[in-house]
Amino acid sequence: MAVIIDGKAAARKIHEDAKRRTAVLLEKGIKPCLAVILLGKDPASVSYVSAKEKALAQAGMDGRDLRLPASTSEAELLALIASLNRDSLVHGILVQLPLPRRIREERVITAIDPAKDVDGFHPVSLGRLVLGQAGFIPCTPHGITALLRELPVPLDGAHAVVLGRSNIVGKPLAILLSRRDINATVTICHTGTKDLAAITRQADILIAAAGKPALVDAGMIKAGAVVIDVGVNRVDDPSAKKGYRLRGDVDFKAVAEKAAYITPVPGGVGPMTIAMLIRNVVEAAERAG
Repeated sequence: MAVIIDGKAAARKIHEDAKRRTAVLLEKGIKPCLAVILLGKDPASVSYVSAKEKALAQAGMDGRDLRLPASTSEAELLALIASLNRDSLVHGILVQLPLPRRIREERVITAIDPAKDVDGFHPVSLGRLVLGQAGFIPCTPHGITALLRELPVPLDGAHAVVLGRSNIVGKPLAILLSRRDINATVTICHTGTKDLAAITRQADILIAAAGKPALVDAGMIKAGAVVIDVGVNRVDDPSAKKGYRLRGDVDFKAVAEKAAYITPVPGGVGPMTIAMLIRNVVEAAERAG
C-alpha cells in the first residue's frame, strides 16, 4: 500500500517560512500585497480566490480583492492591470483563470509586469525558467517538485513521465524536472501519444495533469512508482452535500495498492500550489524593496 503524500503538511512549512519573511519586511515598512482579479462568479474560481486570500491574511500580507462583473470588457481589464503595474504598493498581480472566451487570455497574461507575475505565466517568466535564470516559477509545477524533494526516493536519473503539456503545468514541470538540481529524464505524454500505458509503466515518477478523472489505473503504473495527481475534476454525486465530489486524474484506490507514494485529491498538490503563490508574493516584495 502506497504512502500518502501529505501536501497540507508540506505546505505548512512553506507558509511558515513566508510568514517569517513577511515579518522581516514589515519591520522595514514593507507589506507584501497581492491583487487578485476575478471576473464573474464561477463557484470553483470563487473558492480558489477565497483560499488564496485566506492564506495571504495568515501570512500577514495584504490582499486586494478585485471582483469584476462577467461583462467586463478586455479593454477594461487591461486598463486595471496597467494601473496595478504602476502601483508601488502592489507586489503581485493574479488574474484568476479561466477568463470568459471573448477575452484573450494570452493578451491579459502578457499585460502583467513580469516583476509582479507571481503566477509565473508571463513569457518572460517562462523564458527565464527555460534558461535557468532567476524568476517566478509557475506555482503548481514548483509545488510538485518541492513535494518530490521531501520524499526518500532518488530523483537523479529517475524516469519521470508527465501526462499533459499545458503551459501552466505540463511544460514548465518537464523543464523543472530535467534541471540539473533534480536531473530526471523526462517524457511528456499527451492526447496524441500512442500506447500510453506502455510509456507510463516505465515511469519511476508519474505526474498526471491531463484533466480526465481516473485516467490512470493500476495497469498503467509499475510497482513502486511515485504517483503525483494534479487533476481536480468535479464528478457528479447526488449523495454528496454539494452534489459533486472532487476526483483526480488517478484511480486513487486501485493505484495506491501498487505505488510506493501517491498524492490524494484533495489534499495533495492543491495546498502546495497556494503555498508557492504565497512564496512568490513575498519574493516579489523582497525584490521590490
